[in-house]
Amino acid sequence: MNRRTYLKTTGVAAAAGLVAGCSGSTDGDGTPTYGTLATSVTDMPGDISDFESCVVTMAGLWVKPAESDGTESGGTETETEEASEAETGTEDGGRRYIEFEEPQTADLVQLQGSNTQSLGETELETGTYQYLQLDVTGVEGTLDGGGEASVDTPGNAPLKFNAEFEIRAEERTHFVADFTPVKRGPNGYIIQPVASGTTVLYGDAEYTAEDASETETDSVEAGASVNASVSAEQN
Repeated sequence: MNRRTYLKTTGVAAAAGLVAGCSGSTDGDGTPTYGTLATSVTDMPGDISDFESCVVTMAGLWVKPAESDGTESGGTETETEEASEAETGTEDGGRRYIEFEEPQTADLVQLQGSNTQSLGETELETGTYQYLQLDVTGVEGTLDGGGEASVDTPGNAPLKFNAEFEIRAEERTHFVADFTPVKRGPNGYIIQPVASGTTVLYGDAEYTAEDASETETDSVEAGASVNASVSAEQN
């Protein structure tokens, strides 16, 4: 049986298994609690004005739970992590891979300002997560005027957004990942995360033009946004 958890492109996925290394919460009888992670993408200006279209294809994403002591449920760190990896498809370093039901595409030219595109929702165990990575499998760029552009991710690695976020019991966490093409040589571009535009929203809060224009903000309570530093590195 395929035990990999999928990110639903429509609706919310069935409850996922335990995440290795996750500092998650349980209810009174020790049962893990879950919340919803909704992921969207948007694009800050960068060099997007050079493009007629810039279509990014993504196969899934990784999330990294906050570190724990590895001794939950009475097991050793090795026993706990091995059991969790077998059930949920976590990978090296405690990351968990969530694959889309089908590859998702987003044209960054269409995602300016407060425009976003949803990549779907899934349920995750409650707790704190250190970062989110997008599994970019390809980028097709057409320059304004019709010429083709070479667009890559730095080092062909996943796009890493160092935005700490929480999954709260029976609540929706909306992670808006902001990235943009930046010119590197003649007709060559690199997709880079944008720290000032990457935003985490809680509850019923909606992504607004104000969120899109902010360059820096502090962590706030549920229903507000928090910008995050981001980097394009695999681990």
